[in-house]
Order: sequence, then structure tokens, then C-alpha cells
Amino acid sequence: MKDKEQLHREDLQRIRDFRLMDDDFMNACFDGDIEATELVLRIILDRPDLQVIRVSTQRVMKNLLGRDVWLDIDATDSNNTEIDIEIQRSDKGADRKRARYHSSILDAHLLKAGDDFKDLPETYVIFITEHDVIGGNMPLYAVERKIIEPDRPFGDGQHIIYVNGAYRDDETELGKLMHDFSCTDPDEMYNEVLANKARFFKQDEKGVANMCKALEDMRNEARDEVRVENAQKMLNDGMPIEKVVEYTGLTLEKVRELADKKSA
Repeated sequence: MKDKEQLHREDLQRIRDFRLMDDDFMNACFDGDIEATELVLRIILDRPDLQVIRVSTQRVMKNLLGRDVWLDIDATDSNNTEIDIEIQRSDKGADRKRARYHSSILDAHLLKAGDDFKDLPETYVIFITEHDVIGGNMPLYAVERKIIEPDRPFGDGQHIIYVNGAYRDDETELGKLMHDFSCTDPDEMYNEVLANKARFFKQDEKGVANMCKALEDMRNEARDEVRVENAQKMLNDGMPIEKVVEYTGLTLEKVRELADKKSA
């Protein structure tokens, strides 16, 4: 088993290797940061005047009848447009039907009981992918519904965008942005706003400590998930609650909660 000192060294190396395309690092850099989010959206949407009024990371949108959705970056602009930015290194994670599902869950949460459908705000689901998952060798793909005949926009206010993270062109703002998302060294980033944020979490003593704490919390969470899975298996096999507590290290209250769910 690794000791704390070895884990700390590994965490420091991991932090040095972090990129904005990594979920953990992206969460830290963008959570609550209006300026950084505004920069990214102004470039992707080509709207230099866009103003973000709220941003958070890892927001969960519950679906009582099906699968919940975790939004990587959830933002609202000054026009009340709802924007979901998903960072995806895996091609599988950027499935087109996932974009459709995210868009539908956004709509379900934005329209309250009694609201008129015309009050539903515009929504954007933006996937920033490590590879060119669409395969058209384009920097960006904008997906819109349209009326086929006559050929014209449907105009329902729903927008899906795929950004090709492999795109590189230091003559364009989008090319520079995608370079920065894959860059591990803040000093080599084009955008100073992102560079300063990355520099804080990679080089500043307080920022590095925050990242180390986040990595430790994730390890603890992963261990707890394994314990819960083992406890559920033991309960399914009929093992007494006291023995499950002894073997898993979970609290008596937690095991009783799992047992109650099992018998419900």
C-alpha cells in the first residue's frame, strides 16, 4: 500500500500534468469563475459582447423518471440563455444522443409548472472533445434543427455545438483556445485569463494544496463506493448487519440504510 508521502508526490506530478481537458482540473479552474467562462464562450460562440452572470461546475439535474445529468460547466448569460459545456476526452462520452439527452433535460428543468412554452429560454449544449468526433476536419460543428422543405431554420432556440479539441491554428482565437485546453504549461498558453488560473492551481502554494485536497477527497470517495458495493453484496448474501459493518468499515447507520433500501 502506498504511504502518504508517495501519494503526495504522485499528486504533485499529476497536477503538473493536468490540462483543461482533464475533468478534475477543469472543475477547479472554472467553478464560479465568470471571467474564464466568459472568455471560452465568447470565442466558441463568436459573441465578443457575451456576458456570463452565473457559472458552476458539476451541477446535477435530477430526472425522477430516468437518468440524471451532471453538467461539467453550467452557465447563464445576460440574455437568460442556459449553456452546458461538456469536456470529453473519450469519443464515447460525446455520443450524439448524449447531446440530445442533455438538451432535453435542460429544457425539462427550465420550464416551471404553469409557464408558457414561449418562455422557454435558448439553450446551448457544447461538447469540447479531445478528438474530431464528427470527422469532418472542421474546427467547430454547429447543429440546428431545420425545416427540410422549404430549407430554412426551425428556430426552436435549441443549439448543439461540437468543438474539435484537436484543432490547432495560432492565427485564430478558437485554434489558440484549443491549444490552451491541451497545454500543461501555463507559460505556453495564449490566453492570460486561463494561464493565470492554471498557474494558480499548478504553482501557487494555496492552489496546489487545494488540488491535492481535491485528489485526496476523490480517492476517499472511490474507496467509499467500493465499500458500499461490497456491503450490498454481503447483504444480498444474507450476512448479518454487524458482520457487514466489521468487514467493510462502514458505519452501522450506513449499513442499516443499505439494508432498508434492499428490503424496500
